Amino acid sequence: MTSLMLNEARAAGEAVAGQLRANWDKLSQLGHALREHQPRSVVTVARGSSDHASSYFGYLVMARLGKLVTSLPMSLITLYRSPIEARDVLAVAVSQSGQSPDLIGPIHYLREGGATTVALVNDASSPLAEGAEWVLPLCAGEERSVAATKSFITSLTAGAELVAHWCDDQAMLDALRELPAQLEKAAHQNWQTALPVLQDADRIMVLGRGLSHAIAMEAALKFKETCAIQAEAFSSAEVKHGPMALIDDGYPLLIFATRGPAQESLLQTAREMRARGARVLLAAPDDVAERDLTLVTSDVAELDPILAIQSFYPMVEALARARGFDPDKPRHLAKVTRTN
Repeated sequence: MTSLMLNEARAAGEAVAGQLRANWDKLSQLGHALREHQPRSVVTVARGSSDHASSYFGYLVMARLGKLVTSLPMSLITLYRSPIEARDVLAVAVSQSGQSPDLIGPIHYLREGGATTVALVNDASSPLAEGAEWVLPLCAGEERSVAATKSFITSLTAGAELVAHWCDDQAMLDALRELPAQLEKAAHQNWQTALPVLQDADRIMVLGRGLSHAIAMEAALKFKETCAIQAEAFSSAEVKHGPMALIDDGYPLLIFATRGPAQESLLQTAREMRARGARVLLAAPDDVAERDLTLVTSDVAELDPILAIQSFYPMVEALARARGFDPDKPRHLAKVTRTN
């Protein structure tokens, strides 16, 4: 019997196809509105996996549009009552449930202050959706496993769709249409070689850089949630500072070397860590001979991280079971988190 987590992860391609159908026209309208009245900056409002998806969206915005993006510390509004200036800001909230007060309050505050507010939310009837000007359903459907998978992937694709429409980038728009089939392929990649390396591990570092840093953070969270492994995510540009002191013989590292300007530095880091005796699991496209885990590629490199995390989820689900855990019921966690 397969777990809910695995079934839901493998349903991501179908969910993304539905999302593209449901949101295309509305995103086209939003993209036009943003081109006509360009925001001076962007703020994201999210926690947990949704914040990791927001990081990917923010990097795309900064890389493609040159707008500064800030991940809002929500307590500035909910606890400190700080006078945040919201006029001419694009505020994007990302959530599966749309129920947490520390997302709802800031979206109301920012909208009242003159921001253009967007909710990327799985529950389109949630309080978060009701508080935003633009509501873009994630269309992930019901997600019963506590560990988010398909809702994270649809959060990534929703952010990429928003950027593509904002830029009016036809190549990326065309590539998004091909993504559901590529996600299906990515969901069935064989990453089983990672299991013997990680089955008895109590710690791991997960590395990315640029657009892949967001999925490194998500992977680290899933190692903690489902496998009780102390996992930390770093940019490969940062690991040579303090974190390097932790790496000794046999230390496991998972490195997401997706295509793009950061790929060579990630490959070089993998070589250096192997020379130090670390047990490196290098995830890279099939043109990288030294890879351990194969990454499916998209029609544009910016979408590759979405396919990478799709391949990661079945592996970490299998790892959880191999370590004696139920991946659907992580210890001490609940599906909906409510914080103020």
